[in-house]
Amino acid sequence: MSESPDAVLRAWFEGLWNQGREDTIDRLYAPGARVHGLGATPIVGPDEFRAFYRTFRQAFPDIHVEVTRTVTEGDMAVVHCHVTGTHTGPGFGAPSGGRVDFWGQCTGRIQNGQIVEGWNTFDFLTCYQQMGLLPQLAV
Repeated sequence: MSESPDAVLRAWFEGLWNQGREDTIDRLYAPGARVHGLGATPIVGPDEFRAFYRTFRQAFPDIHVEVTRTVTEGDMAVVHCHVTGTHTGPGFGAPSGGRVDFWGQCTGRIQNGQIVEGWNTFDFLTCYQQMGLLPQLAV
C-alpha cells in the first residue's frame, strides 16, 4: 500500500525544501508530472522542477516550509504552508538580505506514491515586497 496523498506532500516539503535533499525530486515527482502556479507555464517533469528548485533554493538557502494542515480526498491532498527564509543568494534579483514570511497552499494529485500534478497558490506578492522587488502597498 502506498502512502496517503498528504503523507507524500508532507515528505515532499520536509525532504526537499526543509532538508535540501534534491533526491526527493527523483523519488516523489513522477516523470511526466505537471505543476502549475510557480511560473508563467507549468513545470513538466523532474528536470524542469529541479531547475526551478535550484534557482529558488539558491536565492533562499535557509528556506523553511511548515505544513500547518492538510485535507485529503481520494488521490488528492491540499496542504496549507507557512514559508520563511532569507533572500541571501542570487536569483530573483540581487540578494536583498530581506526576510520573507508568507503563506500558501498546494494541491497535489498523487499516484503510486508520487506527485503527478500540482497546483500552487502562494502569496508571492508579499514575498517580492519583502525582498524589496515590489513596493509595499499603502492600506
